[in-house]
Amino acid sequence: MDWAGRRILVTGGAGFLGANLCHALAARGAQVTALDGFLFGGGANPANLEGAGVDLVHADIRDYDLRNLCEGREVIFNLAAQTSHMGGQRDPLADIAVNAVAQVRLIAAAREAAPDAVVVHASTRQFYGTPDYLPVDERHPVRPPDANGVSKFAGEQYWMIENRTVGRPVVSLRLTNCYGPRLRIRDARQTFLGIWIRCVLEGRPFEVWGGDQLRDMTYVDDVTEAFLLAASTPACFGHVYNIGGPPPASLREIAEITCRVAGADARFTTREFPADRKSIDIGSYHADDRAFRGATGWAPRVGLADGISRSLDWYRTRLAAYL
Repeated sequence: MDWAGRRILVTGGAGFLGANLCHALAARGAQVTALDGFLFGGGANPANLEGAGVDLVHADIRDYDLRNLCEGREVIFNLAAQTSHMGGQRDPLADIAVNAVAQVRLIAAAREAAPDAVVVHASTRQFYGTPDYLPVDERHPVRPPDANGVSKFAGEQYWMIENRTVGRPVVSLRLTNCYGPRLRIRDARQTFLGIWIRCVLEGRPFEVWGGDQLRDMTYVDDVTEAFLLAASTPACFGHVYNIGGPPPASLREIAEITCRVAGADARFTTREFPADRKSIDIGSYHADDRAFRGATGWAPRVGLADGISRSLDWYRTRLAAYL
């Protein structure tokens, strides 16, 4: 797709993935509007959109006039979500309000104001639950281990119903652990690697819970490319796809790589999972994403050591803005 001049809406546009996507779209000449409510505990940060050259609408997707926002949009990248698993456990009603009810609001607004817009929806691998087999493909049973997984699956399915009933071109990408510049690093609400990065840069040891669990990690530039390809590949419309990354590694191996690329002073300790986390941990996971690779030609380009090194370098001069 030639993105130059295209009118694009990115919900959750000041968050980690949304902001990186906004930067990429604007660099390609698109006219981008980012919507973000800057909800407490989320990944949105005003620093994320610095220099992007996009229009930012600071508003809550749960109650804003989405019809006017959708008017004339050609592509909607839908990344607005409550992503904290423990947040969903503590307040499932708030979780549902963002991840399910607000999705229905956006669907209704887009149906009126942008009936032909392509929609790429950011989904998650979380609702597969504890895997029956590895790697996990799109046929794997859905067994959400927590409230956040339930609400995210509901939101995805509302969008897929929109494809089946009115023919809207919709693609849902079930993402795994994503990391890189603009990630929330003040705590572990987005991913464990965020708090690891903060600890390393502050000269403190970080904690590894368990250690043997396998994870596939996708660098944000590769995630962004997946979003752009999903929107511009008609063969993807009407499908859900897993998005993985380079070969999986255990949490302990990821920690060792982090320390190696960070330098001699970086260190970590291991401990058992806290009880409240252990109850919703899914164990090892890595994605079978051959379907998306086959449809688009996509493949991750950034390896784990390179990605962690790039991330640390990026935050070294920006740490204060992310704490």
